[in-house]
Amino acid sequence: MPENHIRSVNGAETLLPGLPEPGTPQADQLIELSVRRPAKGVVVLGVSGEIDMFTTPLLRNALDEQLTAKNDRLVLDLSQVSFLGSSGLAVLVDCLHQAEDNGVGFCLVSSTRSVERPLKVTGLGDVFSTFPSVSAALAA
Repeated sequence: MPENHIRSVNGAETLLPGLPEPGTPQADQLIELSVRRPAKGVVVLGVSGEIDMFTTPLLRNALDEQLTAKNDRLVLDLSQVSFLGSSGLAVLVDCLHQAEDNGVGFCLVSSTRSVERPLKVTGLGDVFSTFPSVSAALAA
């Protein structure tokens, strides 16, 4: 059963009201992605909105595309993220491993509680290279 469905007492499956199917066009209303190339081989992928089970398929596709595009460095700008759920954390960990396997430098830009808190609570704050701004990440 999909995660945005519930089963009622009589066994009928129903969609939770107001929630889109994961990865559907409605999910892209919850997240906005942008790509900048400030230098050769360097990509800044900006994320704005919520990173949850509905939007992670969109984020994963964008990250996969950049990680397989022969870039030297990928900066993931999470400074405009209002929510980072466990499915989003899983995508970040997967992409870190994929970046390492492909020889791509991967770092996060994060300065908000909505991102810092989940990273800290899960112990992932020590796993990722994290910077307070895109300019700091690019200068590193």
